[in-house]
Amino acid sequence: MILQDILYQVAIRSVQGQTAIDITALQLDSRKVESGNCFIAIKGAAIDGHHFINTAIQQGATAIVCEQMPTSVVAGVVYVEVENSGIAAGMMAHHFYGDPSMKMQLVGVTGTNGKTTIATLLFKLYTCLGYTCGLISTVQNQIGTTIIPSTHTTPDAIQLNQLLKQMVAAGCAYVFMEVSSHAIHQNRIAGLQFTGALFSNITHDHLDYHHSFDEYIRVKKSWFDHLPSTAFALSNADDKRGMVMLQNTIARKKYYSLRTLADYKGKLLENSLSGLHLTVDETEVHCRLIGEFNAYNLLAAYGAAICMGANKSMVLQVLSSLDGAEGRFDYSISPKEKIIGIVDYAHTPDALLNVLVTIKKLRQGNEKIIAVVGCGGNRDKTKRPIMAEVACEHSDKVIFTSDNPRNEDPLEILNDMQAGVNAVAKKKVLSIADRKEAIKTAVSLANPEDIVLIAGKGHEKYQEIKGVKYDFDDKQVLKEIFELLEK
Repeated sequence: MILQDILYQVAIRSVQGQTAIDITALQLDSRKVESGNCFIAIKGAAIDGHHFINTAIQQGATAIVCEQMPTSVVAGVVYVEVENSGIAAGMMAHHFYGDPSMKMQLVGVTGTNGKTTIATLLFKLYTCLGYTCGLISTVQNQIGTTIIPSTHTTPDAIQLNQLLKQMVAAGCAYVFMEVSSHAIHQNRIAGLQFTGALFSNITHDHLDYHHSFDEYIRVKKSWFDHLPSTAFALSNADDKRGMVMLQNTIARKKYYSLRTLADYKGKLLENSLSGLHLTVDETEVHCRLIGEFNAYNLLAAYGAAICMGANKSMVLQVLSSLDGAEGRFDYSISPKEKIIGIVDYAHTPDALLNVLVTIKKLRQGNEKIIAVVGCGGNRDKTKRPIMAEVACEHSDKVIFTSDNPRNEDPLEILNDMQAGVNAVAKKKVLSIADRKEAIKTAVSLANPEDIVLIAGKGHEKYQEIKGVKYDFDDKQVLKEIFELLEK
């Protein structure tokens, strides 16, 4: 594609060379550059792509897009100085791959908790309604029935548009994607044309990256601020920032709620291990998902579908039959001992609280709740004592363990969690760094019909330690331990 066409709508400061040249590919990583490629130098949180401009040229780059012109330039290479490389990358990738988001109904979901479940519910709903759909999520990416492993909640701008182009080629009419705060801040979604945007909730998370809660909120809100008038913006009216998120958007504003007046109103009638019984816009529905938080997720999916013109009765009929996403309140029961094991991705204080409160409501009698909880390494340290406090307050026994320690010492992470344990709660806490041993211990402490929650990793099939990803699947480990109980 011709460089000048790829640069359409990009805010350019200056150009050195002729932009009427062919570009064979766009690259953000200088190591991947080949002859005829355009290298886009982005100033990242850890690495500045401007340091690798010469490497990219040595690899064969014929065009460089940057925020700051190099002190010396190479003859025959086109240099384009732009206002913001991240925004430029998003817009250029969109054009290079044929503006794929304009050829589909693209719906994004943001919020601290619920993104994966809402996006997955919408994907399953519209698939059941007879459409070929795409899914971009933390758990997996999917094009129709083809599953593609996911490495990030939201891929980088080039990978994202490449994926969307594949979805167009496969005939996807609707695509549902998670939109993380990192993706918004890093402009990975720049240039995309959204049909709709959903907000679930916002709680304590990612403060290692955003530095303050106000900044985290501002980043989320900025996505809604820039939606076109043709899009819909759907927000959770029960979240105290639900109204704030939409206050400056020119998109069509809609709200869903369980507790206040809203465009899409739900009321929870019953919550048990057999599912949810609720009314949605005064129609009674039984759903297979469990927990009040999933009532919100179902309402969000319902509201989005109605915003896009779907038939209400058909939507509710399909939603009543759907399961959620893998690793989200994923439960199993040991056949002999009848111990209930629940695997959940809860890795924020609020998500952990929601899961534990749900479990407490599901108890029939005096069943114990035994929680296995960890916190990730090289991530927001301030939430560690808070998560420990939540676990202790709402569980009968708590085992602190490793999540993905990454490059941190697991014992130091456990010590950070211990700071949230008061003197009274200390007697109910164990610290076992080995995650498999922690899960095994939790099950061994359980009596028949007790509930074991394994929180933090959910769908993940690995544990990251010192830069290496080792095979580890909470669900599989739990299954093996349950099988041993039967022998």
